[in-house]
Amino acid sequence: MKIYVDADACPTVIKDILYRVSQRTGIEVILVANQALAIPRIPTVRAVQVSAGFDVADKRIVELVAKDDLVITADIPLAAEVIEKGGKALNPRGELYTAANIKARLNMRDFMDSMRNSGVQVGGGPPPLTQRDRMIFANALDTYIAQNHRL
Repeated sequence: MKIYVDADACPTVIKDILYRVSQRTGIEVILVANQALAIPRIPTVRAVQVSAGFDVADKRIVELVAKDDLVITADIPLAAEVIEKGGKALNPRGELYTAANIKARLNMRDFMDSMRNSGVQVGGGPPPLTQRDRMIFANALDTYIAQNHRL
């Protein structure tokens, strides 16, 4: 099992949690971004830089992901592609995307997108991560690892 991170938009506090988990468990964490990333010197953490462009990092993650790998992303279409390949996706707020719930998430995302495109003001983006959100993410990550990581 590996953990891939859609790192361009991933909050720093979530990356910090992932670094600690990688150090503690030995699970490889691969951050994919279209910019250079400063990462800690942990043998199981690495960064992959892709060229700039729309969804270039997402496409690289989909190429790399294998069955039972975990992808950290808030990007619902990316999560859907990961699930199609047999992986799982966890958003930075601790919600695990699965085959059972991804279609509803995609439908809601598409609906909100069409509302915005028709000129309707819809929300202002997600609120900043709270301490509670970080705890929920860390707990969801630990649960996933406990259920899926084979030593």
